[in-house]
Amino acid sequence: MSVEGIRRTRWRLSALAGGVVALLVAGMAMAVNAQAAAGCRVAYSTTSQWPGGFTANVGVTNLGDPVNGWSLVWTFPSGQRVTQAWNATVTASGNQHTAVNASYNAAIATNATVSFGFNGSWSGTNTAPTSFALNGVACTGNVGGTTSPTVSPSVSPSSSPSASPSTSPQPPGNPMATVAAMQPGWNLGNTLDAIPDETAWGNPLTTQALLRHVRSQGYRSIRLPVTWSNHHGPAPAYTIDATWLNRVRQIIDWSLQEDLYVLVNLHHDSWQWINTYPSDRANVMERYRALWTQLSTSLRGYSGRVLFESINEPQFANVTDDQAYPLLNELNVEFVRIVRQSGGNNATRVLVLPTLFTNADQPKLDALNATFNQLNDPNLAATVHFYGWWPFSVNIAGGTRYDSNVEQDLTGTFDRVQNAFVNRGIPVIVGEWALLNWDHNRPGVIERGEFLKFLEAVGYHARIRNLTTMVWDAGQFLNRNTLQWRDQGVYEMFKASWTTRSGTASSDQVYVPRGTAITSKSLSLNLNGTTFRGLWQGNTQLANGADYTVSGATLTLTAAALTRLAGNRAYGVNATIEARFSTGVPWQISVISNDPPTQAGASGTTSSFTIPTQFRGDQLATMEARYADGTPAGPANWTTYKEFWQHFQPDYNANTIILKPEFFAEVNDGRVTLTFHFWSGATTTYFITRSGTTVTGGTT
Repeated sequence: MSVEGIRRTRWRLSALAGGVVALLVAGMAMAVNAQAAAGCRVAYSTTSQWPGGFTANVGVTNLGDPVNGWSLVWTFPSGQRVTQAWNATVTASGNQHTAVNASYNAAIATNATVSFGFNGSWSGTNTAPTSFALNGVACTGNVGGTTSPTVSPSVSPSSSPSASPSTSPQPPGNPMATVAAMQPGWNLGNTLDAIPDETAWGNPLTTQALLRHVRSQGYRSIRLPVTWSNHHGPAPAYTIDATWLNRVRQIIDWSLQEDLYVLVNLHHDSWQWINTYPSDRANVMERYRALWTQLSTSLRGYSGRVLFESINEPQFANVTDDQAYPLLNELNVEFVRIVRQSGGNNATRVLVLPTLFTNADQPKLDALNATFNQLNDPNLAATVHFYGWWPFSVNIAGGTRYDSNVEQDLTGTFDRVQNAFVNRGIPVIVGEWALLNWDHNRPGVIERGEFLKFLEAVGYHARIRNLTTMVWDAGQFLNRNTLQWRDQGVYEMFKASWTTRSGTASSDQVYVPRGTAITSKSLSLNLNGTTFRGLWQGNTQLANGADYTVSGATLTLTAAALTRLAGNRAYGVNATIEARFSTGVPWQISVISNDPPTQAGASGTTSSFTIPTQFRGDQLATMEARYADGTPAGPANWTTYKEFWQHFQPDYNANTIILKPEFFAEVNDGRVTLTFHFWSGATTTYFITRSGTTVTGGTT
C-alpha cells in the first residue's frame, strides 16, 4: 500500500552537554548468582535529546572477578523515566531505576563491557545520574579488593555468549530487543516500490543525505519497500537485475552508516503476481523461491540490524480468507526455510511475517500464530498495518472527527495485536500506519486538529503496548527535495508521542461571526494525563480571568479576548493562540472570522460541474446527498455522506465546490438534495437535477 510519514529534529548533544559521563567505582563485593568482584566502571551517555524525550546508552565494565547475572542501579537526579529499553529489562521505584541483564548478556568477564540502551522522558532538565551500583557494588572505576573465596559463580564463565553484546546492537536470539530498538521507524514509500522504477511515482532519487536527515529527526529504523517484479529476468532463474540489486544494497549500506535499522521486503509483488498463487501454485512458488534465494545469498553478510519481511500485504485472488490462510502459511514457512538455510547471519536474523492483508482482525492474527507455532523459530516478528477507522481515514459516512469510533478501533486493534503476539514474546512491527487520505495534495480531507489527535493517540497506545511503529511516508510528510517537513506541527506531534502525552481540545478552531457581536466561546480540553498551564499568543501569556477561564475540562475564551484577537475581523484566520500543558506539544487554536457561506445557481455536465460558493472564512467539512425519498444518492449508497475529494472537492481559490465525475457515475436522473456541512457548524442546502449528462443546480 502507499500512504504517509513523519518529521522533526532530534537535538544532538555534545559530549559535554549530552553528558558522556564516565563514572568510576569500586567497593565491596556482593553477588546475584555471582559477584561484582570489587570494581566496576560505567559510561553513561545521552546520545540524543528532544523536547520531553532522550536516548541514552550505558556501558558497564566489570573490573573484578567474572560476573554471571547482573543488575545495575542508579537514581535520576531530575525525575527522568525510562520508557523503553533494549538489551536489559529496566524497572523503576520512584527515581531509582534498576536494569537487569537479558538472557544472552548475563555474563561479564573481567575487564569486559556489556551495554544496554533506553529511551527516556524528562521535563525541566535532563541531568545525568552521577552514581551507579553493579550487584550492590558502587562503580568508581577502582578495584577495592577481591571477592570472597567462599562465593563462587553459579554458572561457569564458559557459558558466556560467543559474541559480546557490547559490540552488537542486536544479539542473536533476542528479536524483542531488536524490534524495540527500531522504534520509531519510517517508510521510504513510493520509491523502491514504485513501478517501474525509483522516481516513477514522483519522489526524487534517494540520497544518503535524506537518510541522515531521517535519522537526525529521531527515527531509528527505515523500512525499504521494494518491488522486484520489474527488475528480474524470466523463468526459471528469475535473475535479479544486478544494477537494481546494487541500488538496493547501496541504500541499505547508507542506512546502516546512518545508524538505522533496515527492513527489506517484497512489496507490490504481492498484487502483481503473488496473488495468483491459488491458481498458479508451481510458477508463483518457483518465482518466490528464486527471489528470496538470491536476496538471502546477497544480503546474508549484513549484520542483525537488517531484517527481512516475507511479503507486503499478502492477498490471494478468488479465495475466501479461510482458503487464503494455508496459502500464506506455505509462503511464510518457505520464506523462513530459504533464509535460514542460506547461512551466515541469516541463521539468526530477525524475520518478519505478515498476517493476511497485514490486517489485525482476530482470525488473521490466529492464523499467523499457527504459523509461529509450526515454525518454532525464536527469531521471528509479526507485522500488521494500521490506517485507522476507515470512515475517518478517508472522510466518508460523516467520519470527520477523532471520536469514540476512531478511538475504539485504535485501542481494539492494538489490544488484539498485543494479546496475540507481544504477550507471547513475539515482537510486533506496525509496518505502515497513517491515515489513508491525509496528503499535502488533498488539503482539507482530514481536518488538521482531528489528525493531530489521531497521531497523539497512536503514539501513546502503541508505546504502552510495546509496539514498534513505522510511519508510511510517500512524500506527504517529509519533502524529500528540501528535507523539510510539510507541516512542522504534525511532525512535532509525531515526535512528542514517542515518549510522552500531549494535551488536545475538542477543536483547534474558534469561529467568531464577522457581522454580529462577539460572545465568549468554549472548548473542551482533553488533558490526556497532563496539566493545563495556560494560553499564549506568541510569547505573550493571556490572562486567566480576563482573557479566559477554566472550569474542570472546559476552557472558555472571553468575549473581550476574542474581540481583541479577531482584530479587523477579515474573513479567515485572524490570530493563533496555543494552550500549553505540562508535557508534550502545545495545542494551537485558530481564531477565525466568518459569515454563513452562500451559493449560487449553476449548470454543467456530469463530467464538469461546479457550485459557485462564497466560503466567507469558513471551511468545508463534508457533504450529504439524498434523493427525494430521503435515500442516499450517489456512490457509497449505504450512507448519505459522500467521500471527500473522491466525490466532491472545495476549491477555495476559485470559490467553488466541485462535484466529481465519480459522484455522477452513480447518481440517477432526477433531483438530488445536497447538504454541505462546514466546520463553523453552518450548513447550506443545494439542489441539483440530472438529465442524462446535463446537470443544473440552485438553492431552491
